[in-house]
Amino acid sequence: MTSIYLDYNASTPIDPVVAAAMRPFLDEAFGNPSSGHWASTPAKAALENARNQVAGLLGCEPDEIVFTSGGSEANNLAIKGTFFALRDKGEHIVTVQAEHPAVLGPCRFLEQLGATVTYLPVDNTGRVDPEDVRRAITPRTILITVMHANNEVGTIQPIEEIGAIARARGIRFHTDAAQSVGKIPTKVETLGVDLLTIAGHKLYAPKGVGALYVRRGLELEPLIHGAGHEHGRRAGTESALLAVGLGAACALAVDLEPMVSIRALRDRLWNALQEGDDDGIVLNGHPQHRLPNTLNVSFVGVVGAEVLADLNGVAASTGSACHAGSVELSPVLAAMGVAERVGMGAVRFSLGRTTTEAEIDSVVARLRIAKSRSAPYVAPEASVV
Repeated sequence: MTSIYLDYNASTPIDPVVAAAMRPFLDEAFGNPSSGHWASTPAKAALENARNQVAGLLGCEPDEIVFTSGGSEANNLAIKGTFFALRDKGEHIVTVQAEHPAVLGPCRFLEQLGATVTYLPVDNTGRVDPEDVRRAITPRTILITVMHANNEVGTIQPIEEIGAIARARGIRFHTDAAQSVGKIPTKVETLGVDLLTIAGHKLYAPKGVGALYVRRGLELEPLIHGAGHEHGRRAGTESALLAVGLGAACALAVDLEPMVSIRALRDRLWNALQEGDDDGIVLNGHPQHRLPNTLNVSFVGVVGAEVLADLNGVAASTGSACHAGSVELSPVLAAMGVAERVGMGAVRFSLGRTTTEAEIDSVVARLRIAKSRSAPYVAPEASVV
């Protein structure tokens, strides 16, 4: 049976255009971009061209882009870098319960070093209330970090409203845009952010590369100390190879037209799943404010992991890839207040540029068979103390 990939939120294949841009740097332009001789010149030029391409996607200046090893490093640099730079002014951070572990992890780490963190709730669609953000701010608040779009359910947060609140109060604002870049507009001035995270492998670029947008004038303590690479914000010899890949992917991502057909395919899948299934399927996430490629649904009363295992060659997810293989209620769904009987049946389908109608129709057929064979979910008995 044909294999079908519907896990683009976990990782994307490298686009052929991206691969072609990178290929010369496997054999040529091997010099250190920071050296000042003939072998470094092509690598340095390629690195700066890539920086221009990333900046072009975000609508910022090239010197505001810091290349990193991926989204996790960019998030850590934004959060820890802000805390260590501004801890004399305050120690309070505001974030959201449904954030990615690459945000929640650094926040919990900093709590061990004296940070106080407010973890705001979300509603049953996964959205945070901007007024909750406003109320959480104290005179000691130095950072607000709220993801642009949720990786599991696709819900898009009201970033522009939160950005206006942060700017009015003079508080630094970071957003993890790993899932939104290339799917919806991510111009930093429109969003009103000071820091923004990109992850290459969510964007048809290689794994191992990402970027952090850092608004001009912001003080940020580096995570990696050494020489003055990346304008002193990240030490380490730059990889022209990986930067070229990310730059080429960002140049492609400027065109959001492919998202129109991807959204139509996502809706085709959702509409087909609802046919003849009035109560047995539930949408997780916001019905409108949601990424155009993401469909997270619960097959009520069964275990989503078991349905997925019986899908015969379909690659999808029972939640974030960071929790794949764990038969537990997703922390994101738990934060949304989704009942365990519903949440345990969750499956995330995330579509991409190569997804076809034939693949969607095949997945629907396979799902109907898999669901009919799934044993009902039985809640574990409460432990006796």
